[in-house]
Amino acid sequence: MTDYRYLIVGGGMVADAAARGVRELDADGSIGVVSEDVDRPYARPALSKKLWTDPDFSWDEKVDLHTEETGATFVLGTRVAAIDRAAKTVTTTDGETHGYERLLLATGGKPRGLPGLEESDRVVDFRSADDYRRVRALTDAGAHLAVVGGSYIGTEIAAGTVQNGATVTLVTPDEVLGASMFPEQLARAFQQRFTDHGVELRLGRRVESGAQTDSGVTLTLDDGSTIEADAVVVGLGIEPATQLAADAGLTVRDGIVVTSTLQTDDESVFAAGDVAEYPDRILGTRRVEHVDNAKEQGRQAGRNLADADETYDHTPMFYSNVFDAGYEAVGRVSTDLRTVEDWQDPTVTGVVYYLDEDDTVRGVLLWNVPGKTDEARKVLAEAHALTPDMLTGLIRP
Repeated sequence: MTDYRYLIVGGGMVADAAARGVRELDADGSIGVVSEDVDRPYARPALSKKLWTDPDFSWDEKVDLHTEETGATFVLGTRVAAIDRAAKTVTTTDGETHGYERLLLATGGKPRGLPGLEESDRVVDFRSADDYRRVRALTDAGAHLAVVGGSYIGTEIAAGTVQNGATVTLVTPDEVLGASMFPEQLARAFQQRFTDHGVELRLGRRVESGAQTDSGVTLTLDDGSTIEADAVVVGLGIEPATQLAADAGLTVRDGIVVTSTLQTDDESVFAAGDVAEYPDRILGTRRVEHVDNAKEQGRQAGRNLADADETYDHTPMFYSNVFDAGYEAVGRVSTDLRTVEDWQDPTVTGVVYYLDEDDTVRGVLLWNVPGKTDEARKVLAEAHALTPDMLTGLIRP
C-alpha cells in the first residue's frame, strides 16, 4: 500500500490546480494523483480551441500543465473502484490500495454517447487528449466527420475540424444553431458562420440510431434521413461521475454535495470541479462544468486540503471561440429566460442580459467584449437592485 498525505482521484485541471493549492501552504506533504487518463493534467479547452486554430500552440509549452513541478506522484490509466472512509484508503480496479489523510474527488464526468455505437472505434465521445489525437488524425486525412451536438464542444469541434481540412456535417436539435443560448438574430448570425465555412447543418434533428459499416458509420436521424460519414464525433455533454462517492455513502444530488469550503459529509473528503455541487455566493446551489471553475475551485480545494478552511467565493465564467467570434459569459445563459440586448454593433459587439420572470438578471453574455467578466459578476450580485431599463450601457467594451 502507498500512503499519501493528499490523494487526488481524477487527473484533470482540478488536480493540477489542487496540487498547486496544496503547495501554497504545505511544501513537503506527499501528493498522489490517480487518474483514468493516460496523460498528466493538461489544459482541456485547448482540445477544442487553440490546438485547431493556432499552429504555434504547442503541447509541451501551452497544453501540458507540468503538474510534476508540484512533486506529485502520478498513477495514470487507473480507475479507483472503491473508497473505504473508515480505513482512509482507496482501492483501484487492478487491486492496488492507496492510503490518504485528505482525499479530493475530482472525478469529472463521462461523456454522453450514442446508443448502439458505444463500442465503435469510429465514434469519438470527445473528452480527452487521446480523443483529440484520434480526431486530428481523421481531420488530417480529410475525413467526412459527422459531429453530433450543437452546444460548446460540438460547435467548437465542427469549426476546428472544417478549418483543418475535414468535411463536416453537424447535427443539432436546435432549429437555428445556438438558439437555445442566443437571441434569434445573434443565433442566425452565429449559424451563418458555419454555413459560410462549408459545414452542412442538419437542424432540428436528433440521432435516432447508428451502425458501423465496413467503410464508416451510418447515422439515422429522427426524420428518417441518414448521414454516411467516415467517423462520428460526439459532443453531447457529460454525466457527472458521482458513483464512487455515492458508493462510499457521501451525499449526491446533481453532483457530490459539498459545503462552501468544498468539504463533503466526511471532514477528510473534498470534491471539486465538474462533479461538485456547491453553494455559489451569488447564484445559489449549482454544479459548473467549465475551466474557470476547475482552476479556481481546484486551487481552493487544494488549500483547504492543507487546512486553510477558506470559503470558495468565486462565481465562474465560461467562454467559447468559433471562427471570428468569441464570447464570455457568467451565470445562466439560456433563451428559456427573457433577454435584454445592448449592442454597439448588432450581432458583432455587445452584451445580452438574461432575466427571470421577476426581471432579475440571472446571466450575462459578453459577445466579442473581452475582459468584462468582473463587471458581469457585479451585475449579477446587484441584480435585485437593477431594473431592465438600467441595463443598457451598464457594461461597455
